[in-house]
Amino acid sequence: MKLLEGKTALITGAARGIGKAVALKFAFEGANIAFTDLTIDENGKALEKEIESMGVKVKGYTSDAANFDETHITVKEIMNEFGRIDILVNNAGITRDGLMLRMNEQQWDSVIQVNLKSAFNFIHAVTPVMMKQKGGSIINMSSVVGISGNAGQANYSASKAGLIGLTKSVAKEFGSRGIRANAIAPGFIITEMTASLQEKVRHEWEKMIPLRRGGTTEGVANVSLFLASDLSSYMTGQVISVCGGMNM
Repeated sequence: MKLLEGKTALITGAARGIGKAVALKFAFEGANIAFTDLTIDENGKALEKEIESMGVKVKGYTSDAANFDETHITVKEIMNEFGRIDILVNNAGITRDGLMLRMNEQQWDSVIQVNLKSAFNFIHAVTPVMMKQKGGSIINMSSVVGISGNAGQANYSASKAGLIGLTKSVAKEFGSRGIRANAIAPGFIITEMTASLQEKVRHEWEKMIPLRRGGTTEGVANVSLFLASDLSSYMTGQVISVCGGMNM
């Protein structure tokens, strides 16, 4: 039997990058997949087709994760379509980098809204469902910079540190209801975004990593699978770094 057979996973920001890798990994292990993005473009439609070929149910939803009301409407639509939500992966995120003295209010607010408030929105909408089901797994995608901070990323670091605090609070509030909450803190992961960096910049990053290489989206997806499945049934409130030792 596959690790997520019969379960339904909701993954935000899943049309590309880490979110896409998580969706594919979960589908391979038997989960039905509901995913969201600001728009379900050709990337989202391609993901739907790829997951359909695995023999599980899938649907992409256009949803602004930072919008409280829209998030709750989306969760109701997912429940109408799938009947249950066993796993929530809060993966939606953006960057608006800049040094503190040059960062404007809009850069700060937009990152906090998309990266942190979106997780609150979806947890707020999904936990009543999980309580009725008497169980569930919530996975928040944080970052190593949420642990260590990073110059030029005060907004991003703050949002990812906030996710860690949110994770631990949710774990304490809902543990008695069988709902687990954990966070993943990826380091330098090779995605479409990081692949476009200049070679010199990538090498500078790699020098800071004990394993001397960037990670893969599949590597993050593997840890997500562990936290989503019963393999981690006695784990909650934890932060797992997937960073090649970068945050030591």
